[in-house]
Amino acid sequence: MSTIGVFDSGVGGLTVLQALRHRMPHHNYIYLGDTARVPYGRKPPEMVVEFAREIAAFLCGLGVERLVVACNTASAVALPELQERCPVPVCGVIDPGVSAATRVTRSGQVGVIGTKATVGSGAYQRRLEAVGLRVWARACPMLVHAVEEGLADSEEADLLVRHYLEDRPNIDTLILGCTHYPLLRSAIERVAGHAVTLVDSAEATAEVVSRSMDEAAPGSGEGTVIHYVTGDSAAFAHTAKVIGGVAGEIKLLPVRELLNLDGHTVGLLPSHGNRDSASS
Repeated sequence: MSTIGVFDSGVGGLTVLQALRHRMPHHNYIYLGDTARVPYGRKPPEMVVEFAREIAAFLCGLGVERLVVACNTASAVALPELQERCPVPVCGVIDPGVSAATRVTRSGQVGVIGTKATVGSGAYQRRLEAVGLRVWARACPMLVHAVEEGLADSEEADLLVRHYLEDRPNIDTLILGCTHYPLLRSAIERVAGHAVTLVDSAEATAEVVSRSMDEAAPGSGEGTVIHYVTGDSAAFAHTAKVIGGVAGEIKLLPVRELLNLDGHTVGLLPSHGNRDSASS
């Protein structure tokens, strides 16, 4: 039974955690939501990289054997450094989504929706174009708020999705490039139509991670889950209910404890760490 670390800037990464637990329920999980410093998307990339390094150091210090960056912004700007420096395999959410879209597209025309930071980084677009696909991308900043306000199945959500997708080209595949967006699947399907295949980056990431681990002889029973949050734990629990609730204990982790961490004290390598082939 392995311990898998999962982190995000807030609660959206819980969709990734849920997908992982669905496929590999017998593993232990440690989730860290950096809610005191959310959102990452409005911060300089260098700052996000530093946040990611601090969190990786903390999780590696707790003995996780694999690290999942369940945040599109952190995956876009910090994943290469984490893969170089961490002593454990590291997987982000972008490459699995790109791989899944590449497999399912029939026309080679793929869309990506995400936050302003994720779309602005061009991380999805570059990877998709590198394999010869034509890409349409749209930032949909209000969709996160709709999810966290409990409006995922509302008329308001349909109106927002229609607003963001109304001028899309003739795509046949759409990547949900934000961990909140799987909660909007029904609304997006209603607007995009059944001819468009939706790629859930949370599910795609869980598939890649489970495939990369030795699941030939899976364990039995159900593993434990611990949530660390850098902000208000009650607020985290309240917002998490919208995404499906919190399984396991919630512990407060003051940001100052992350700031006091040094990568060398918890085993982060200075360079050329263990790259995870599953993350590509």
